[in-house]
Amino acid sequence: MQKGAIFPLFYLPPIEYFSEIVSHKDHILIENAEHFEKQSYRNRASIHSPNGKLDLVIPVVKGSKNHTKVKDVKISYDFDWQRLHIMSLQTSYRSSAYFEYYEDDLMPFYQKKWDFLFDYNEEFFNLFLSFMKLSVSYGYSNDFVKEYSENLDFRSTIHPKRSSKPQFKSYFQVFDERNGFIPNLSIADLLFNQGPQSSKYL
Repeated sequence: MQKGAIFPLFYLPPIEYFSEIVSHKDHILIENAEHFEKQSYRNRASIHSPNGKLDLVIPVVKGSKNHTKVKDVKISYDFDWQRLHIMSLQTSYRSSAYFEYYEDDLMPFYQKKWDFLFDYNEEFFNLFLSFMKLSVSYGYSNDFVKEYSENLDFRSTIHPKRSSKPQFKSYFQVFDERNGFIPNLSIADLLFNQGPQSSKYL
């Protein structure tokens, strides 16, 4: 029997995340009882901008520190980060092969206001699964377990400060002639450049 895996929910997750999701698609737990981890992919994503790698960060309400459960972390709208993020995506990917194909479905995520980061990330997660036509069965952890013996644990291994374990083949990126190929960016980078071929790449 295939070993299960537990994943956090990320904002515009990196390619490595979805590569592992595909590998364990029938045995997935989504972590919803952990404490929020700052400076992780839970509220940030990396894209390929004209000037190279660019991090997009969702601000959270002050007080959402490491001891706040991830389901209770609220998104801050003290400044218009949604406008900044969608403009960054448009600047970076407007000339890509598939951005316009996905743009209309993305826009509500930068117009509507979500209260909780977890809910926002979950809806984005399901949107990307539908984009790539991936059938994934998942449940929720509900209770926090520090260490799992029966599940592979991806809660800390996929992190902006850690190198990705899989070695990803290069694919065309809009600004690769200027900046070179940048691996393991947000799944959005793969989708906007590769479209329907993204699931095969994973």
